Amino acid sequence: MAAGAPDMVGVIGAKRDGRELSGEQIRAVIDGFTAGSVPPEQMSALAMAIVFQGMSRHEIADWTSAMLASGVRLDLRGLQRDGRGLTTVDKHSTGGVGDKITLPLTPLVASYGLAVPQLSGRGLGHTGGTLDKLESIRGWRADLTADEMSAQLADVGAVVCAATADLAPADRKLYALRDVTGTVASIPLIASSIMSKKIAEGTGALVLDVKAGSGAFMTSYEDAERLAATMVELGTDAGVATRALITDMSTPLGRSAGNAVEVAESVEVLAGGGPDDVVELTLALAREMLAAGGVTGVDPAENLTNGRAMDTWRAMIAAQSGDPDAPLPTPRHLHEVVAPADGVLSALDALAVGEAAWLLGAGRSRPGEAVSAAAGVTWHIGVGDRVRRGDRLFTLHTDDEQRLQRAVDRLERAAVIAADGESPGSRVLGRVG
Repeated sequence: MAAGAPDMVGVIGAKRDGRELSGEQIRAVIDGFTAGSVPPEQMSALAMAIVFQGMSRHEIADWTSAMLASGVRLDLRGLQRDGRGLTTVDKHSTGGVGDKITLPLTPLVASYGLAVPQLSGRGLGHTGGTLDKLESIRGWRADLTADEMSAQLADVGAVVCAATADLAPADRKLYALRDVTGTVASIPLIASSIMSKKIAEGTGALVLDVKAGSGAFMTSYEDAERLAATMVELGTDAGVATRALITDMSTPLGRSAGNAVEVAESVEVLAGGGPDDVVELTLALAREMLAAGGVTGVDPAENLTNGRAMDTWRAMIAAQSGDPDAPLPTPRHLHEVVAPADGVLSALDALAVGEAAWLLGAGRSRPGEAVSAAAGVTWHIGVGDRVRRGDRLFTLHTDDEQRLQRAVDRLERAAVIAADGESPGSRVLGRVG
């Protein structure tokens, strides 16, 4: 064993038996895995032991710190506009079906004079990630240098771009391993993965949107609350003012899941319209971000109706070579699914809708796989709405006609039509921090 290399058999055995790992052991494991001296099979075994045995708060903090130390940490404290310093505030969502909130939220918050750095990713499974959605806009580019990102923040106040390779590289390598070894669903590993990247971005404040429900990583409220509390503690300990909302993902968000279709819906919100639940969640998160950034006494709904958020959106897209006026991609094939009976839509399964969008080509099954900008699902009624037999329930969008039948089959029991039903409550279920 090389000098300084961890005793991986001993580390795996300790965690397998439920013992706490020391900070020194954790740093050696992360450093060794990043450098290649810890082989994937041993890291896979340790990750599975963590899934079964969990981690203490000290272990999670040490694990996050070690992943953060594997790369650089951006320093955005010197951002200025017109001679005054800019406060940075970021948002992160744990993801869900139809979750396009980053798109309207980023320019909305920036329109109040804060700097919003959104380092985002591409999706794996379900629908595309934030970058996949934005890449459906003609000319838009995701890859910016740190200098370009800083310059855009100073000029526009908003940027959504890909994380550079030197930000928490240990997390990138570990996440790829977890994805193929069945070790994604672990609160310590999810929390440390998210927070190592977010702390590395150098933001001064962070608001988390932690999803709960059938279309989320955390299907129960209790698990979502535990994840939120863990991440708030990690951010606070690292000097980042962190708070979280726990939000409902038992039904898909808005009326669309996919790439271009979600961009179109986001633009509707920025124009003062859009689905009620998307508007509600955008405004709820905006209020948290504005408060975290020290902006008080304003109603973010105003900048959705007076055009200022839209102006910031257009400037943000144009700054990254996108054409905000270009038509969005349209699919080669459309297919409608109609209601089989009269009644009220009493439930809509978020996971089924997300998997249907994936089957149509909106998501990917392995890293690097291409996605279709035009693929996705739209639904024409919301939970609690009345429907008549033969009314449109879903429209399926795809470039490949052969994908349609599997998506139709997946949606067969996604919509539950009953004699009556209640309108859904608020998307915001709770708050931590």
